[in-house]
Amino acid sequence: MASLFDGLPATEASSRHGFAGNRIERRSEKRDDNAVATALADPAARLYVFSGEKPVLHRGNAPAPLFTLAEAEALGAERGHVVLLGWTGEGPRLAVTLPEAAMPDETRFAPTDLRTIAVEGTLAAEHLGALAQARSLCFWHLRHGFCSVCGAPSEMKIGGYRRDCPACGAQHFPRTDPVVIMLAIDGDRALLGRQTRFPPGMYSCLAGFVEPGETIEDAVRRETLEESGIRIGRVRYHSSQPWPFPSSLMIGCLAEAISTTVTPDEDELEACRWFDRAEVRAMMAETHPEGLKTPVPIAIAHHLIRAWVEAI
Repeated sequence: MASLFDGLPATEASSRHGFAGNRIERRSEKRDDNAVATALADPAARLYVFSGEKPVLHRGNAPAPLFTLAEAEALGAERGHVVLLGWTGEGPRLAVTLPEAAMPDETRFAPTDLRTIAVEGTLAAEHLGALAQARSLCFWHLRHGFCSVCGAPSEMKIGGYRRDCPACGAQHFPRTDPVVIMLAIDGDRALLGRQTRFPPGMYSCLAGFVEPGETIEDAVRRETLEESGIRIGRVRYHSSQPWPFPSSLMIGCLAEAISTTVTPDEDELEACRWFDRAEVRAMMAETHPEGLKTPVPIAIAHHLIRAWVEAI
């Protein structure tokens, strides 16, 4: 009997993206208010430490992102701000953001931008995925210290996966923002655009946040139309990527163009145009005569573009 899953690749496309290698068991439904203390009591517990938005790494020939509790506290970490990410075969994994006044000794430790770590391949994929989880969760706590219902200070619960308001009883949970990112296709051409903040010469897929009451497919159609004036017909899901800047889920799609006249939104895009397959292939190989290029392999946009370039 045929299965709905016949023909699927053995390796999911999403697993090839940056920040997708998280192997932590979250056990979200099995936590209690003592979860952090219990995890920290395990001698195998290790923490990811952040200075502001940057992970702190041990300096050395092989930079290391994990700290013992004693090492983290020596840097200024406070137990009351530790969140529990979950468990691995090597022990519990937690995360903490240092107080603003704490300044790690940069001769021994290197606060490093997470995007730089990913682009340069500084750490193994499993650490990138864990750091994405850690950064998103730590950022949420930094920004949600007060109840959105009554304004009273809220309290961390169940290891950091909930905040409760002692004043009105409201419960608050971490949120992830869904973002569609899509490659619009017109036969042997693909639509790429660039924003002013992009590196010189880089073109990428269009993208935008999913709005309330909207399907993924409708978000792809709306965002493409708003940013480029191109109308979209059929939409095909490709893959997804956790994007911890600060806490998004990129939902990658291929989109069939049913119009071809580009009218860019100049408030959103510096440039937007059609590229043929040969030109995009040169961009990916960094051999384009004008120095144009596509995003680096950690980005889902790179894999959407590659899927089209390599399509038979």
